[in-house]
Amino acid sequence: MKFISLLLVSLFIFSCGTDKVIQLPEISHSDISEINDVSAAYLFYDETQPDSLELNRKNLISTTNWLVNVDKRLTLKQAIPKIKFLQDKKRNAEMHKNENAKNYFTCNDLSRKNLGFIEFTNIFYHQNKNPLLRTEGKLLKINFFSINDISITTPYETISKLNKANFITVLKKATNKTEKTLICCFKEHLTFQDYITLKSLLLNSNLKNVLIAKDEFIFN
Repeated sequence: MKFISLLLVSLFIFSCGTDKVIQLPEISHSDISEINDVSAAYLFYDETQPDSLELNRKNLISTTNWLVNVDKRLTLKQAIPKIKFLQDKKRNAEMHKNENAKNYFTCNDLSRKNLGFIEFTNIFYHQNKNPLLRTEGKLLKINFFSINDISITTPYETISKLNKANFITVLKKATNKTEKTLICCFKEHLTFQDYITLKSLLLNSNLKNVLIAKDEFIFN
């Protein structure tokens, strides 16, 4: 059995006589604070590995809710292939499948000083892609180059060099009249902490008439 304890931003995992630490990504607030019937996977930041990453999924049970604990120092280029691997494992499970079981990223919820969770069950990741926006329709594309370098592209214009502080204000103005679908594209060098910060920003923004697409694009 593994013993897991939360000390602010880190998960300390004691297993088979070895100690490993995951620095969890921080979020200001999560609507999900408790999940039952769970098993966990861990993506460790490990500089001794060729890709600086080690995946531990030994105790995952396909019929449970999965808590995926990703070290916040990993980049999307490092973490997303392993996350996709876990998603495919669960989606393609032929036996002992539970259609109600979901997948969550584990975070450190600063508002509660405890664990918080972001669901990603139905997210589909596309690597090395940044789609062109059609010249008609109700699509908005958001390029996240960094926390403070964000662009919003409509069929008619691109608003560039936005930062975390003014991004949501500009986005609300661009979506306040008609229904829009947001396509989110993330630079692969973003850390997992950056990714969670931006995801949380969108999820807590109370955007009206907006659908956030389930397909997310990771570009180089």
